[in-house]
Amino acid sequence: MISFDFTENQLEVQRMARELAEKKIIPNIAEYDREQKHNPQLLRDMAKADLMGFCLPEKYGGMGMDYISLGLACEELEYGDTSARVVLSVHIGLYSMPLCTWGNEEQKQKYLTPCAKGDKIGTFGLTEPAAGTDAVGIKTTAVKKGDQYILNGEKMWISLADVADYFLIFAWTDQDKKKARDHTGLSAFIVEKDFEGISTGSIHGKLGVRAGNTGFIAMTDAVVPAENLIGNEGEGFKIAMFCLDQGRYTVAAGSTGLVKACRDASVKYAHERETFGEPIAHHQMVKQMIANMEAGYEYSHLLWLKAGCKKNKGEPSTRETSLCKWIACREAEKAAGDAVQVHGAYGFSDEYPVERFYRNCKGASIYEGTREIHTLMQADYALGFRKDKPLRVHLPIVNQE
Repeated sequence: MISFDFTENQLEVQRMARELAEKKIIPNIAEYDREQKHNPQLLRDMAKADLMGFCLPEKYGGMGMDYISLGLACEELEYGDTSARVVLSVHIGLYSMPLCTWGNEEQKQKYLTPCAKGDKIGTFGLTEPAAGTDAVGIKTTAVKKGDQYILNGEKMWISLADVADYFLIFAWTDQDKKKARDHTGLSAFIVEKDFEGISTGSIHGKLGVRAGNTGFIAMTDAVVPAENLIGNEGEGFKIAMFCLDQGRYTVAAGSTGLVKACRDASVKYAHERETFGEPIAHHQMVKQMIANMEAGYEYSHLLWLKAGCKKNKGEPSTRETSLCKWIACREAEKAAGDAVQVHGAYGFSDEYPVERFYRNCKGASIYEGTREIHTLMQADYALGFRKDKPLRVHLPIVNQE
């Protein structure tokens, strides 16, 4: 039986995230966005609200919540601002979940528990200056010397690069396979920001998500202990794809929240603004744009719920996750464009939030797999060229009561 009712635990997570957005994010976001700076207090506020590890196992300091709870939290946080949802995407979806799934017990105790509690921040390092969607195009190398690996390379467009304490870094451990573009030569490592040979920096001048920290991680003969290898050598590509599957889910749910924010802002303005002697809410073309936002929200919401339900069961869900990410991001772009149109000239200024929504929505159609990649993936599934395989592992998020 299909139920669209959320559990008390899920509703509590939604309430916590909504309260954080209303009280801590929305009142200050225009200032931080305008000044293009990260608000360090946001991470402390999220930790205080128990949002930094709420869907990680209680054994490691989390609350044991499920994927639906994660989706609800992402919706509410992006309703406040994309930069807040990005924190959950990278800290939980791209770092903590993969470590929980692929790491050994010692690694989890050392590098997962402090992140679940919000004492430390984790992020994900795959993208490079010349490699994004083409994951095997990365150039970073990891050469084993005794009980250490020596890493060289640079990661670019990394969320929280200048803020995070731990990085999940992907590098080539087999140089022959690197030349052959054989992904079984890639491996994954936990790298601490304070390790020798590590430096980070921030990127400025971004179109959107200006209140979020984005930067680079440079590794120059960086020394990483051999015990920081995640999984086995050669499993890096599998781990990276697992990471992206979780990240795409959070982006989909977040983009759905952005559609809702566009709808609510447009409804409010449509009742306030008058032209030709009546509120523009009575004009048919305005109604059409708002109706499209409503529809876009509803089916984006249902798509990520479907993916989340499969994830909760430990079933393969790459197809569903790709679809909800593609559609939700597409709808967010449409909704943001129409929201600016509804606001007219005021939508072109930062007096109203819709111009920020318009700038923020674009990034999600690029990262975690471009819209073009997801379009091709869905076509390949429909044509029978691609099928999901049974999961070797799945995240132990079990509390759905």
